Amino acid sequence: MMTRFALTVVRHGETRFNKEKILQGQGVDEPLSETGFKQAAAAGIFLKNVKFTHVFSSDLTRTKQTTCGILEKSKFCKDMAVKYDSRLRERKYGVAEGRALSELRAMAKAAGEECLMFTPPGGETLAQVKMRGKDFFEFLCQLILKEADEKGQFSQGAPSNSLETSLAKTFPLGKTCAPACNSDSSAPGLAASVLVVSHGAYMRNLFDYLVTDLKCSLPASLSRSELVSVSPNTGISLFIVNFEEGREVQPTVQCVCMNLQEHLNGVTETR
Repeated sequence: MMTRFALTVVRHGETRFNKEKILQGQGVDEPLSETGFKQAAAAGIFLKNVKFTHVFSSDLTRTKQTTCGILEKSKFCKDMAVKYDSRLRERKYGVAEGRALSELRAMAKAAGEECLMFTPPGGETLAQVKMRGKDFFEFLCQLILKEADEKGQFSQGAPSNSLETSLAKTFPLGKTCAPACNSDSSAPGLAASVLVVSHGAYMRNLFDYLVTDLKCSLPASLSRSELVSVSPNTGISLFIVNFEEGREVQPTVQCVCMNLQEHLNGVTETR
């Protein structure tokens, strides 16, 4: 039996420190700026027709506030309980937290390393962040499988067609997502539609796991530079995950879009 679910990943809205290019990591828990709240509301309006079955957020203030801003605008999920998960926190930057990005670059240069690959003292390595992403993703797969089993896995797929329909109103499913996402009757309906709100560096490492380790298929329009760049604040990415029950095989993942930001058109910066 094939089980499928949608995974929508959103970066938090802007904080004052994002604008000032100061590293927050886990130790600096800044709230959203005025612009950040506007971005969260804009993301919420963009996603308002999507029926989410599960909502997960990092337990830091900027992601909590963004999640709240998104759900406030939802037609279906206003009162949905949010699960806060520390595995979704930003990369830990150790001694560099609260300091300017330029200082991290200087530390990396002094150590003879590329800034992206450099781990400041007390910080997490990229491999550790990726492992947190893998751990959360595997937990999510097991959760959806368990719940699908408990529901007896929809015999006709009818109960979950509404999840797919709601996604199709917002995202280009038919155009970018091959047979598994279109109206092909042989593909089962979505068992779940999951919203995750997290952080820029964390998301880049989670996406690296999906693309590098799970060989996630990508939209033809996605450039290499877009693939390795950090999501803009409230950038939205959508993945469709397929896996077979009872088989020790890795899930297949399709990326419908990555770091989408069209909802931010017209969101003005606060001066």
